[in-house]
Amino acid sequence: MNQRIPFVLALAIAIVISALLAASFGYGFAVNRYRLFPYRLIVEIENALEWSVNQATGTAAWYYPDTERTERITIHGELTDPDALNLVTSLAADNRLAQQVIDMEGNVVHEWQVDWFDIWSDATHLPADVIPKSRPGTHIHGTVLLPDGDLIYNYEKLGSVRMNICGEVVWKLPYRTHHSVFVDEKGDLWFSASKMSDGRLPNFPKHEAPVREPFVLQVSPDGEVLREISVMELLDQNGLRALLHMRAGDISNVTAGDALHLNDVDVFPESLEEGLFKHGDVMISLRNINTVLSFDPESLRINFLKIGGFVRQHDPDFVDGNTITLFDNNYVGPSSYGQQSRIIMLNAGDGESELYFSGSDSIPFYTKLMGKHQALPNGNMLITESDNGRAFEIDESGEIVWEFVNLVGDGKVGIVQEVQRLSTEAATLFENVNCK
Repeated sequence: MNQRIPFVLALAIAIVISALLAASFGYGFAVNRYRLFPYRLIVEIENALEWSVNQATGTAAWYYPDTERTERITIHGELTDPDALNLVTSLAADNRLAQQVIDMEGNVVHEWQVDWFDIWSDATHLPADVIPKSRPGTHIHGTVLLPDGDLIYNYEKLGSVRMNICGEVVWKLPYRTHHSVFVDEKGDLWFSASKMSDGRLPNFPKHEAPVREPFVLQVSPDGEVLREISVMELLDQNGLRALLHMRAGDISNVTAGDALHLNDVDVFPESLEEGLFKHGDVMISLRNINTVLSFDPESLRINFLKIGGFVRQHDPDFVDGNTITLFDNNYVGPSSYGQQSRIIMLNAGDGESELYFSGSDSIPFYTKLMGKHQALPNGNMLITESDNGRAFEIDESGEIVWEFVNLVGDGKVGIVQEVQRLSTEAATLFENVNCK
């Protein structure tokens, strides 16, 4: 009997240890899944370690890609408007966010100081694990200049700011806005936005938590949220629930992560004649399902839907009542395929599209992330090639007439989220700025 005591004791210890290990494993899983203590501490340590490793090894950040370009500005031929100004949203040197107005020769005419840590040190609307820890901390994605010189912009997925021409904050919108901001003819603002849910949404049980639910956000000029439109509910109400599961991984049809990736919101203006699109219609881009659609924001009825014909697209713009252009990143195939991004013109009535401009061997143009385009009054188009820190203006024959490269050091560029050509009226704002 006594000889059995060590065996029984050893067995009991083994059972206790196994139980503790199982409990530890279970709690560890719960910490990660449900963000229990010490989840945030672990995330902060991971962020700090990553930053330290990058500093010690000299690893280049993704937003400072290599380049062989050596000229900040290249002018090809005669400019139709040599006195024009451009609003540039970019990553400058030294991990600095930049919002600058430059002339056609690249000289900085005006600049706003937009460091996240100076502007939003009290970001209580964000969970601790997403609050920036070191510069730049985020990037600016979505910027618009108002007629009075105020600037409205998004810190990507962190919030929006209205800042006057002298750099004073007018208001801050504590909402996870991102990618784009659009001003309609009444002065209201339309944002791409999202909410994160730690649990599954009752109406969408096959979306695994945490769920990033995209919203179209309408905001007054003074920063008041007027309307929130859930894109998931919009698709569901229009009999398009299947689009919510195009990224499902297996037969279980469970979808995880950023299923839709809302990246643009535009409103059809009264200045354009109606066709299929009606005044006030809202157009959105859903990158992760290669989809562009428009809908009536009052009835929430979708009146135009296009899936495919482009890959991981950005920035669809209304041209007229039946036509849009969009930035087709064309992120497909191996590098040997000769990847080139494209600008496509799409007829919403019959769904047919035509190629407006594409990169080529002679004029390389490719960005797998981001990207913008702007039709100019002179008939040209200004295109932002974000990944390569570049923007260029093409004429109606597709020839480049002006180029900007965001050089930040020898052999490096900073990414460019957007270059916008300012109107003649907007350009006059910076002639006699007095901020003393």
